[in-house]
Amino acid sequence: MVDATSAGLTPADKAALTSGASFWRTEAAVGLPAVTLTDGPHGVRMQPGSADHLGLGQSAPATCFPPAAGLAQSWDHRMVERVGAALGDEARALGVGVLLGPGINIKRDPRCGRNFEYYSEDPLVSGVLGAAWVRGVQGRGVGASVKHFAANNAEHDRMRSDSRVEARPLHEIYLQGFRRVIAESHPWTVMCSYNKINGVYASENRWLLTDLLRTRWGFTGVVVSDWGAVSDRVRALAAGLDLAMPGGDSGLDAEVVTAVEDGRLDPAAVDASAARVLGLLARAARAPHPAPVDLDAHHRLAREAAARCIVLLKNSGDTLPLRRDAALAVLGPFAAHPRFQGGGSSHVNASRVDIALDEIRSRSSGDVTYGAGYGSAADQERLLEEARAAARAADAVVLFLGLSDRDESEGYDREHIDLPAEQLDLLRAVTEAQPCTIVVLAHGGVVRLAEVDRLAAAVLDGALLGQGGGAALADVLFGVVNPSGRLAETVPVRLEDAPSFLNFPGEHSRVVYGEGLFVGYRGYDARGTAVTYPFGHGLSYTTFEYGDAAVVTDGEDLAVTVAVTNTGPRAGREVVQVYVAKADSAVLRAPQALVAFEVVDLPRGATEPVTLRVPRSDLAYWDDRVGDWVVEGGVYTLRVGRSSRDIRSCTSIEVPGDAVHLPLTANSTITEVLADPEAGPRLMSMFAETMPAGADVAGLGMDVFAMVASIPLNRLTAFVGRDASAALEQILGRPESTID
Repeated sequence: MVDATSAGLTPADKAALTSGASFWRTEAAVGLPAVTLTDGPHGVRMQPGSADHLGLGQSAPATCFPPAAGLAQSWDHRMVERVGAALGDEARALGVGVLLGPGINIKRDPRCGRNFEYYSEDPLVSGVLGAAWVRGVQGRGVGASVKHFAANNAEHDRMRSDSRVEARPLHEIYLQGFRRVIAESHPWTVMCSYNKINGVYASENRWLLTDLLRTRWGFTGVVVSDWGAVSDRVRALAAGLDLAMPGGDSGLDAEVVTAVEDGRLDPAAVDASAARVLGLLARAARAPHPAPVDLDAHHRLAREAAARCIVLLKNSGDTLPLRRDAALAVLGPFAAHPRFQGGGSSHVNASRVDIALDEIRSRSSGDVTYGAGYGSAADQERLLEEARAAARAADAVVLFLGLSDRDESEGYDREHIDLPAEQLDLLRAVTEAQPCTIVVLAHGGVVRLAEVDRLAAAVLDGALLGQGGGAALADVLFGVVNPSGRLAETVPVRLEDAPSFLNFPGEHSRVVYGEGLFVGYRGYDARGTAVTYPFGHGLSYTTFEYGDAAVVTDGEDLAVTVAVTNTGPRAGREVVQVYVAKADSAVLRAPQALVAFEVVDLPRGATEPVTLRVPRSDLAYWDDRVGDWVVEGGVYTLRVGRSSRDIRSCTSIEVPGDAVHLPLTANSTITEVLADPEAGPRLMSMFAETMPAGADVAGLGMDVFAMVASIPLNRLTAFVGRDASAALEQILGRPESTID
């Protein structure tokens, strides 16, 4: 890293380095060129002309890969890394030094308008896929910017909103994905979010940016703000923010210099941030010279990725795959005008777009008719009647449903999760006329599918598939590709079932995370709530059987092995999932939590033993008493299956626990004191001394110790008939003056 002091930079130079020179560029310094940062979780959005952060201005053509909502449904870290590498190549070719992604915030509530840009409701899926994306991008000499750090789970009032989160869910759910990405992939930058966390803006939160991110996690890169997230440059620098974006306001740089001069800001903080920015400039300058990008090859990759992201939710009577010679009615505007990406800052000017209707026609030898099915109110009845007629005349209907760009976007949240009313009217009309109806879904956030599941013969969920989605859908419909995608979030029966329902989006600029640990499937499982489709669900055109799972220790970690057999008629790809449960835990836990997953390709009839590693550290919970991770000792059950609610095999293992040393105080309970090897016997001795002669505790018909177990010591002394201070001194073995 270049030292900001030894580089001969003036205080003004250092201050300038800690903010951008323009909307997308840093300052240049000490012979190092400026770095361009730009949006791009699923495609490089490089704006050659006037810049903006909302996707309003035109950008250079680039490959639009499946956004995170779609890409996560592959559950395939190898595929995600390949996509990341392609994004890195395109970024470098366009002169971009840092690509702003991936977004790994948790999908806490299905109404969040930006869920299309996030992977999952589960931190393991988010962390594993996010780390793969970073490896792919940075392996091409372009930096990543892991975002939005942290607890950014709603768009409503996002620049002021305060996320009120207890310590355990904050660490176990909302920070865990970030921790994994930083440990495994060492991103060049981390982007702080707009919101407050427990009362302090992320950009000014020293605990978040310095104590946790740098000191505890060991992050050595640059912390950059989300665009417009900094309201006070001085406080932000003191907290550990390195680069405030966008730049171009020299008056704010002058405020930093003044704050150093009048003693409000430690000059060492400015030196450290300037040095880290210089390090970023030097890193970007070492990137290899860009090679020409083959956009055709990248389109093929986008199409391959999209095919792996499609989830077969339902397939009654083997409706799919379709016969090539079947007469088809293709209905719904998305068939001809696809929804394939999200809106706002990540909107990509796709280099080309596959149209599902065209791709279906190119693969079919039968008649294919098309109708919109819905449109303006004045045309609705006519369009419905045309759709009914087309459905009756066809062997099968392929019905495209979903959400438009206006239904969900960065900057605002949804009010409900229903499909548009006109689409549901079309669904009812078509399925009444033609029971063999296949629904194809396009959406960034979860949609309610109870009626779709009830009426449709088959359902394909594409989420958002990027520019290759049309061809990928046609390949899956006709069986060219065997679907292998899995849901990365639960589809509830109704919005009111969502664990966060009563605490979203908050009020008066505050969001209480009242569901605690019970986010997504953890909450549905804990309450035994029925769901339309569970987390991890996805069907195939073949079938798989699981053998008996076995678990052994591998050093400190666990290794879970299960034999998986492809028992169906064709080759397929299976996603093996491992969930952990601890029924007798002394702390609050979800009934189960995902701890490992792996994708395996199996030819027809093949059996393969699949081994999944579970690091011992992934069994830990955050103990807010000691402020650290703790593995609780005891028996853990490893549940292996195809989804969170399709468990095929279970096995158990005894895991030694971590010793937790809590200092005993006057407020410690009898249970806590009895667990102490020294104070426990002293307390038992005192009990023996104070017990009345001949007392028959058993004859009282109660468990005395259970009754008094939670009494703190300083309350117990009122019951033992002796001087309180002396009693505490006797039990704790310390002079009265040292007892808290």
